[in-house]
Formats: sequence, C-alpha cells, structure tokens
Amino acid sequence: MAHLVFTLSPLLLLLLLSSIQPTHAVDYEVINNAANTPGGERFTNEVGTDYSRDTLSAATTFIWQIFQQDNPADRKDVQKITLIVESIDGVAYTQNNEIHLSANYVAGYSGDVKTEITGVLYHEMTHVWQWNGNGQANGGLIEGIADYVRLKAGYAPSHWVKPGQGDRWDQGYDVTAYFLDYCNSLRDGFVAELNKKMRDGYSDSFFNDLLGKSVDQLWSDYKAKYNS
Repeated sequence: MAHLVFTLSPLLLLLLLSSIQPTHAVDYEVINNAANTPGGERFTNEVGTDYSRDTLSAATTFIWQIFQQDNPADRKDVQKITLIVESIDGVAYTQNNEIHLSANYVAGYSGDVKTEITGVLYHEMTHVWQWNGNGQANGGLIEGIADYVRLKAGYAPSHWVKPGQGDRWDQGYDVTAYFLDYCNSLRDGFVAELNKKMRDGYSDSFFNDLLGKSVDQLWSDYKAKYNS
C-alpha cells in the first residue's frame, strides 16, 4: 500500500498555528511618575512594577472568567492597559484604559499595602472591561460590579461593610457587591449575564428578566435574609 506524506512549509505552518491561537493579546505597562515620593518609593519596594504588570494580566483573565467571555467578540476591544502611579488625591480611577493610582494613598495605607493594591487593581481593571450600558447604568451599579469582582478574587478588605448592610441596592462599592453576590447565588452566572445585557443599554428591569423579581423586591429579600 502506498503511503502519502504531506509536508507543510514553515510559512503555512505559522499561518495555521496563528489561526488557532488567541488573537486578543493585551499589552500592559506600568509607569511610576511618583518614584521620588514616599508613596512612589513604597510602591517600588512593597508592590513592584513586575508584580503589578502580572496582576493586571491575571485580573484580565479572571474578569473574562467572571463575565463568561470566552469568545473575544463578547469583550471590549482593548489593546493596551497602562497603570500610572502618581501624586493624586483619592485611591485610584480609570479613564481611557489607563489606571491612575494614588501614590499618596500608597504612602498612607496602614497594613499590607501589596494585598490592598492588588484588590484596587482588580477593581479598576473591571472598569476597563465591564460594559456600562452605554453610559445609562447608574454609578452605584458600575462600582458594585467592580467590587464584586474584587470580592470574588479574594481581595475584600476588612474595612468593608458586612453582607446585608447598606441603605440601597445601588449604594455602590461593597454594599452593592454583596447584593450582587446574593443575586448570583440565586442564579449562577447572573453577574455575567447582567454585564452582557449592559453592552447596549441599561434598565432596572434586567433584574426581573434574569431573576423574575424586581430589583427592589430582591433588595428586600436580601435585607430580610440578614435581618438588617
């Protein structure tokens, strides 16, 4: 019996391999513009540029998993993310795929600053990747989703409120993060589905669509669970 042997040219092999490899490569850059300040020095010594770059990459992978975005078509088209350490007030903010981290906050933080900044980066990276309802979603929900990701990553700090605390479901940050965790316990993947629905717009009715109850009723149920 004759045997046929096929050989592939190096170029054809390269093209074939590239067609089955992930095409959504993201570049990460860390810039310390406050290197000569106490906060900038502490960032260098206790957090580090390499660690921060690795954390940005790990956070991206984790967020894609939380949002169930295995298909690159479901994600934002982001090519590069930059972390900038600088002398600003507050903790951090994200704009145009740039995360601005306060060196002042790093300098003044009492405790394990590396773990704290890791949590902050997971929060801010969520802002890079999450859908915001084309600007229609309220800020409390946006911040709550970011803290939900931080919570699920295991970086919720001790100063957060306890589950069940808070005055409104869209109070934001830790309050909303724990509420979303409750909602996700009712339907595994709820937060991922909510984020997907927020790609083109936003309505509070999304909660009813996914869980069969209004968001206000869900908040009442959540509060009742913790008797708070």
